[in-house]
Amino acid sequence: MDLYSNNAVSVNVGSRLRALREEQKMSIRGLARKSGLSANALSMIERGKTSPSVSTLYKLADALALPITTFFGEEIEKSSVVFIKADQRPRVPFQRGIWEGLGGENFTGRLEPFVLTLESGANSGLHTLVHTGHEFVFCLRGQLEYQIEDKFYLLEPGDSLIFSAHLRHRWRNAGSTVCNALFLLSGFAEGESPIQMHLSKKTED
Repeated sequence: MDLYSNNAVSVNVGSRLRALREEQKMSIRGLARKSGLSANALSMIERGKTSPSVSTLYKLADALALPITTFFGEEIEKSSVVFIKADQRPRVPFQRGIWEGLGGENFTGRLEPFVLTLESGANSGLHTLVHTGHEFVFCLRGQLEYQIEDKFYLLEPGDSLIFSAHLRHRWRNAGSTVCNALFLLSGFAEGESPIQMHLSKKTED
């Protein structure tokens, strides 16, 4: 299996970013000021010359005052029942991996499942994560190291981890090969998007 393990729908983040920026009548320099990114970096992303890290995507989402799921395509309609075929789920490449949605972005309830495919060394960033609700992680392939408060947990294929997400946590692909892991965020406060927080500090550019 390679990094791109299925035929899920890849999103052209660059063209989507340009469309969202233009909808808000914002210049590249204006978006650069609000996001803290350079105008040159934004231009490279919009022209498809480079892939942003997910931390960059979330800086852009924050600057545009939009949820991360806006980058996946058109306005998403919420439903109490969500069925997605394997080749239709959204897939967002970032600098050192791929995020794949499993329907949470379409679901009316407080449940956000997704799969991350991570290259060796990919991590959640320098700062720990804290959000409401609960977090479940299931390692499908490779190794995923989780730090919760001051304890470390090494997940290998078949291993799982559940914890209260108000505890400070971070993770990284601790192995030398690609890692696949299933994540499930649940029970979070109304109006909060823990996936946005969870991915906002991904491997920096």
